[in-house]
Amino acid sequence: MTLPPGLLISAPASGTGKTTLMLGLLAAFRARGVTVQPFKSGPDYIDPAFHAAASGRPSVNLDSWAMGPARIAGLISAAEGADLILAEGSMGLFDGVAQKGETGSGASADIAAMLGWPVVLVLDVSGQAQSAAATALGFAMMRPEVRLAGVVLNRVASPRHEALTRAGMEAVGIKVLAALPRRASIELPERHLGLVQAEEQPDLTRILAEAGSFIADHLDLDALRAAAGATIPATAPLKITPPAQRIALARDAAFSFVYPHLLQGWRAAGAEILPFSPLKDEAPDPTADLCWLPGGYPELHAGRLAANANFLQATRAFAAHKPTHGECGGYMAMGAGLVDAAGTRHEMLGLLGLETSYAKRRMHLGYRLAETLSGPAKGSRLRGHEFHYATILAQPDAPLAHVTDATGTPVPETGSTRGLATGTFFHLIAEAT
Repeated sequence: MTLPPGLLISAPASGTGKTTLMLGLLAAFRARGVTVQPFKSGPDYIDPAFHAAASGRPSVNLDSWAMGPARIAGLISAAEGADLILAEGSMGLFDGVAQKGETGSGASADIAAMLGWPVVLVLDVSGQAQSAAATALGFAMMRPEVRLAGVVLNRVASPRHEALTRAGMEAVGIKVLAALPRRASIELPERHLGLVQAEEQPDLTRILAEAGSFIADHLDLDALRAAAGATIPATAPLKITPPAQRIALARDAAFSFVYPHLLQGWRAAGAEILPFSPLKDEAPDPTADLCWLPGGYPELHAGRLAANANFLQATRAFAAHKPTHGECGGYMAMGAGLVDAAGTRHEMLGLLGLETSYAKRRMHLGYRLAETLSGPAKGSRLRGHEFHYATILAQPDAPLAHVTDATGTPVPETGSTRGLATGTFFHLIAEAT
């Protein structure tokens, strides 16, 4: 399958303006009638929702640590029918883990090299001028198979600042694609796991429109499009085995972290997804074969969840007879109690004995390889990641899996199993090949 050319938007580090540029480009091209397929490199649930809002097309995650080449080649088929591909990187361009996974270290550079996409490097040039060229030159030379299309100078203070920075880039032969001044009105609010979710942004339409106009005013969209590189041919997406035929899926602001490629794979295999909202005190469909509580932000809504008697009682009744699984936030909701940031304990579903607390937050972040120890999928090897700030106060049930980090070191977040209830802090990305 022949696909449109693509570019990868990256940077030396997080917080430099990748997402602002990405959303502005998606909105600007869409306003011009150019169909752009967005992708996100790395494990991220939040940015793809913004991509979808800006482009009008679902964004798909690509991950070189958790996915094999056949899976990635199948997932990029989502770009069929588009005019251009834009992928947003995560962290810095070359940031990944020491031990390689399926096709790489998880670095955005792996995806760029594998798929043929030149890199647009976003540089925060506040506090420097010609010296930014040294950074750009280093990135251009780090990996010969990763091509640099050019740089976007971000947070430029003045015309003089821009001229000096451009002079440095010209001296080392780096192309400047755009120079962007600060624009506070298009910055997106953040919380502890990243940006505040797209569905929680009442001003999102205005922000996207303004970001699109801002980028179109400061960047030559035709020149950027011409810099895109040919994409490798796509293949048919690999089949994904759904956990059940009819899946009751919690879906609202408290439970929203599900990778789009998993849902698409489940549906492609014939599974039926039955959404319900715990925040609206809704119950899982009793005709479903399995209930799935994804990750999200139950800690921000713990009091409301604890007061929603219909959700609690119906989910407990469902779990007494049918499998119920929770990932990260869903795992915490399946536990006995959750202590919020203010130190107040809220009673949760009690399907597992897990007790968690946000009163003393500590970040848990990294890739995970899990081998399941029980259940019908016992012995399965799964790749995923963990990202949360909860502290485990008690995890008394039998472990669900043997879990290690990317270096092979065991981690204590093994998940739990009790009866038909299972849960884990581990977010599934793909089966290990």
